Amino acid sequence: MSMFLSLKDAVARFVRSGDRVALEGFTHLIPFAAGHEIIRQRLTDLTLIRMTPDLLYDQMIGSGCAKKLIFSWGGNPGVGSLHRLREAVEKQWPAPLEIEEHSHSAMAHAYAAGAAGMPAAFFRGYRGSDLAKVNPNIRFITCPFTGESLAAVPALRPDVGIVHAQQADRDGNVRVSGIVGVQKEVVLASARVIVTVEEVVDRVADGGSNAVVLPSWTIDAIAVVPGGARPSYAHGYYQRDNAFYVAWDAISRDRDAFRQWIDTHVHGVAAEVR
Repeated sequence: MSMFLSLKDAVARFVRSGDRVALEGFTHLIPFAAGHEIIRQRLTDLTLIRMTPDLLYDQMIGSGCAKKLIFSWGGNPGVGSLHRLREAVEKQWPAPLEIEEHSHSAMAHAYAAGAAGMPAAFFRGYRGSDLAKVNPNIRFITCPFTGESLAAVPALRPDVGIVHAQQADRDGNVRVSGIVGVQKEVVLASARVIVTVEEVVDRVADGGSNAVVLPSWTIDAIAVVPGGARPSYAHGYYQRDNAFYVAWDAISRDRDAFRQWIDTHVHGVAAEVR
């Protein structure tokens, strides 16, 4: 059953150096606050997993948290490249970074397979793609019933899954609404789960359209972190900070500017606001 902890305590208790960690949220509800706490606690050698690593993973990679990235697309949405990710791959700064690239479909299927306790995901995909030539974790099998060639990838089973959501109730149930992405699958696939939320309410509403309720038994820790998804957005609470995404391009291009930003806006954040 889920317990309420500070974000600092939740990360200290459930995330360890060397873990496979998935911080998910598709275009919104990206758990920036949780990622920043991982940076503050100087956790290293992480395998970071995410369908669309953008600014948060750029910050974590540039801070030396990651040894490997499993992903399906990486960039600053609408702006350009992730310069800290790029320098880690091309120049091994601040450390070498192994990459394992997939399609969005493969990642979603792999999370679903992990949630179902399956060893691998099987789906129609990668036809006409050369990605399998550089990723040995993309295989092809023949369906024993139809003879059809299917793609196969290993199931994703993170040691820790972290998501941001709008509400938790006092019993520890969580409601995610808007673009729900793969949050449900990540939570069910992960060995340990942290959820950050905007607020606590007496009772979360039923899922309804474009919403998912994560029951308390799927979650280890809940941290109340208003604004925990900024600069991404939280449907019904605040908008995306588009100006910051543009500004990040210049910040992240220069090592010194990047380190200064991390020192000021991550390491320099007072403990009482975490």
